[in-house]
Amino acid sequence: MKTEIVCFGEVLWDILPDKELPGGAPMNVAYHLQKMGHTTAMVTRVGQDAYGEQLLQLMRGYGLNTAYIQQDELVPTGKVLATITPSQEMAYDILFPAAWDFIAADLTWEAFLDAHPAYIIFGSLSSRHAVSREALKAMLRVPALRVLDVNLRPPHFSMEQVDWLLQHADIVKINEHELVELSRWFSFSGDMEACIEQLQEKYLPRAIIVTLGAAGAVLYEDGVFHYEKGHVVQVVDTIGSGDALLAGYLHARHQGSEPAAAIRFGNALGALVAGKSGGCPQYELKEIDALL
Repeated sequence: MKTEIVCFGEVLWDILPDKELPGGAPMNVAYHLQKMGHTTAMVTRVGQDAYGEQLLQLMRGYGLNTAYIQQDELVPTGKVLATITPSQEMAYDILFPAAWDFIAADLTWEAFLDAHPAYIIFGSLSSRHAVSREALKAMLRVPALRVLDVNLRPPHFSMEQVDWLLQHADIVKINEHELVELSRWFSFSGDMEACIEQLQEKYLPRAIIVTLGAAGAVLYEDGVFHYEKGHVVQVVDTIGSGDALLAGYLHARHQGSEPAAAIRFGNALGALVAGKSGGCPQYELKEIDALL
C-alpha cells in the first residue's frame, strides 16, 4: 500500500501524576492522519522493553505502518514526566537518553523514494541528539512537502539546529511563545504579524501556523493571514492539541480545501482533543463537524 505520509521522530510515554499516556508529537500527528484515512508510516526507535512493546502494539492498532520502527537493545523507550500547571498548560521533563535519540541513519529513506509521500513531518525535538539528527537529514532527501513542528523544550534545542530545520521546511507550525523566542534570536521586530512575515521572508516556507492556546490559531499562507478563534471546551488536558491542529490542517489542504477552511478544520480538531485525555484519544469524525 502506498505511503501517503511519513512521520519522523519521538514516540514516548507521558507520565502524568495519575496515569501514563502514549505520546510524542510525530505519533500524535500520525494517529490523527491515519484516522482521517491517510496511510501513514512512523520512522522512530523504541527500547526493547515493555514500554516499547506497548507502543508498537498501540501503533499497529492505530493502523500505522510500523515497518520502519527500530528497536534498541541498550537505550530505553522514551518517557516524559508531564504535569499540568494552574493555567492548564503542560510542563514537561523530557528524559535523556531515549531510544528515539538513536534513530539510525540507515537506508530507510530509500524505501520512500518510489512512494512519493505527500508530507514528511518532523519536529525539532527529535534532532536534539546527533544520531537522530543525521537520520533526519537522510530522510529529508525524499521528495515531499516538509512539515516542521517547532518544539522548543529547554534544554533540548539550539539556535543552530532550529535554523537548519527551518531552512528545510515547507510548512512550519509554531506556538506563540516559540515565535517570541525565534524573534529574539533573529532580531525580528514589530507585532506578531510582523514577526510572522519576517520569519516567512527569512526561510520562505509556503505556510506558517502559529497556535495561540485557548485563543485559537493563525495561518499565514500566500501572503494572507487567516485567524481562527478558540472554541469553548471543557479542557481535560492540552497534550497533543497542537499536533491535532496540524494534522487537521494538513488533511484538509491535502483534500483540496482552501487555507481558511483548512485552518478552521485543524482548529476544531485541536479543540476537540483538548477536551479529551492524551494526544491520541478516541473520537468520531462527526465530533469535528460539530465544532465547525
